[in-house]
Amino acid sequence: MALFDENTTIEPAPRERMSRRTLAGIWALAVAMVVLLIITFLPTSYVIQQPGPVYNTLGSTESSDGEEVPLISVEGAETFPTAGALDLLTVQVQGNRERTPSWFELATAWFDPSKAVLPLEAVFPQGQTTEQRSEESAAMMVDSQHEATAAALTELGYDVGAQLSVYSLLEDSAAQGVLEDGDLILEANGEEVSEVADLRGIINDGGGAPVELLIERDGQEQTVEVTPTQSSADGETVWLIGVNLITEYDFPIDVTIQLNNVGGPSAGMMFALGIIDTLTPGELNGGQQVAGTGTITADGTVGPIGGIRQKMWGALDAGADWFLAPDANCDEVVGHIPDGLRVFSVEDLDDALAVLDAVSEDGDLDALPTCTAG
Repeated sequence: MALFDENTTIEPAPRERMSRRTLAGIWALAVAMVVLLIITFLPTSYVIQQPGPVYNTLGSTESSDGEEVPLISVEGAETFPTAGALDLLTVQVQGNRERTPSWFELATAWFDPSKAVLPLEAVFPQGQTTEQRSEESAAMMVDSQHEATAAALTELGYDVGAQLSVYSLLEDSAAQGVLEDGDLILEANGEEVSEVADLRGIINDGGGAPVELLIERDGQEQTVEVTPTQSSADGETVWLIGVNLITEYDFPIDVTIQLNNVGGPSAGMMFALGIIDTLTPGELNGGQQVAGTGTITADGTVGPIGGIRQKMWGALDAGADWFLAPDANCDEVVGHIPDGLRVFSVEDLDDALAVLDAVSEDGDLDALPTCTAG
């Protein structure tokens, strides 16, 4: 029991005052939180590139009707069982012109090796609408499928033809009212053309002069004239007629590739490998899981693609042990290969087949080309 004198007044202990340093720290933290809150909602001029879905070209996918169908199917030739995976990789872009990532999201992505922060203009060029970008991406996907089929069948000894076809016209196209979707372009200024690069070279060599085109429309040949418009790319002046083109081939067998909601040309090499595996006995990859990326042309040349660092991470996350990378992308590969993934550089379809042969036959992988500094 505690006894107190009723006349005694107890004074509370004096409260300690905060030091100036502590007070300054609290104010600094408060200001930082306010600034962080503000910049979180401020618009930015960047987007984030990150690994996207992975698709096995030897497997199945969902059709536009929601049915499960083979990603690659062939009619008119004998096909053979496959195993393992020949994975194609994709990238996703977080953000667009309507909604860019916040500064906080950018900061988080900056420290994530599987992601890349890119200027908005690098992905969504000024003056290009979302619809135009989607159309262009879809056209490149269709063209890559045709090129992959041509490369695969050529590798297997089939004879294929090639013709340039107008896939679509861009908004304000110089060819508006002159060319139509489905037109076949046979000649330009009297020269036969069967590849986009050939036509592009003739147009640019003219320096803006009208280009005379021999086209085929509804089975009838006719001559038309288009005056290119001036543009710029990578700091250089280029001349354009404003059309998306694809190469049409006369394939002796029917090859169907079903892949919805994926655009661009970077799956070409893996499509070609998947077609070859489907049309040849045995397992091209030895039943293993191999991933890769790269454009391809009918002669088997493998070209560079974008987002290769994100694709390597996507391959690793999907369980692949080996990765086929275009030789032209090696400068982006060196120093950025995720642990657990072995990367080989390929210049053409034969290089890719050599890697798969070594993987399948437990060959000398050390003898194969890889990406090196310089």
